[in-house]
Amino acid sequence: MPHISQPKKNWTSPHGRPLPQDFWKRTLLMGIVNVTPDSFSDGGDYSRTPDSVAEHACALASAGADIIDLGAESTRPGAESIGADEELRRLIPALKAIRRVLPDMPVSVDTSRAEVALRAIEAGADILNDVCAIRSREENSSPYALGKIAATSGAPLIAMHNRVGNAVYRDFRSEFFDDLRFGIERILATGVPAENLWVDPGFGFGKSPTQNLELVSLVGEIAKLGFPVLLGTSRKSTLGIVLDGKPPKERTGGDSACAAIGAFCGAACLRLHDIAAHRDAVKVADAVFAATRASVLAG
Repeated sequence: MPHISQPKKNWTSPHGRPLPQDFWKRTLLMGIVNVTPDSFSDGGDYSRTPDSVAEHACALASAGADIIDLGAESTRPGAESIGADEELRRLIPALKAIRRVLPDMPVSVDTSRAEVALRAIEAGADILNDVCAIRSREENSSPYALGKIAATSGAPLIAMHNRVGNAVYRDFRSEFFDDLRFGIERILATGVPAENLWVDPGFGFGKSPTQNLELVSLVGEIAKLGFPVLLGTSRKSTLGIVLDGKPPKERTGGDSACAAIGAFCGAACLRLHDIAAHRDAVKVADAVFAATRASVLAG
């Protein structure tokens, strides 16, 4: 079966804060908190004050989020890049506000900048979530800055596949897995312990809509590489295409379908904007998977 086996060692926070350890038998839920004015889905909704950001994080936690994922720079296609100073100006006050009201909640920070990652860990972040961590093999000559920070700080690293400069594939499935294997090898070489490395297939990043949809069905194969898989499909444009042009906040049905399929196929965690809307679908998908696994083992 595709779910990852129970790990030999637990992933750990650099602050000693407990991280959920049962992802090998149930699908964790990661709640998205954006402090960006130009996010494709909820730009500006929670970016006015740190207190409003913290209030939204509390709502996600109450709905059942296991982890809060905080991002301060939009990664939507065509988004204007901001500098580290602006990213930190948005991020750190929001992170500190979340820490005040949710002192025990695991928080991941969505960034690809080394200086931002360091400051975020100092301010209380537990996990680094890098959308540029794994690129094509041809792009992998550059140093893995966040891998090195994760290694020295003890923070887990979620490494996304994202062909930034070369999104053309001759054989998508084969090249995708080649990229993953090569990128994982390079990240581990920076000193990141295997138990602190997670993989994100990068739905919506450098892939066609058809390739994005194929990724959901490949989650089980990705999990066989031996690392927990984070899947983030929530409100993405590919779902808008499938749903005849529905805008981001009207893609709830598509989000629930991807969440349930991803959970059944073996995702260790799902990154979602609306935890309450999809929590039951994921719980049922986990139950179906458990029943299927029990039947196979009894078989």
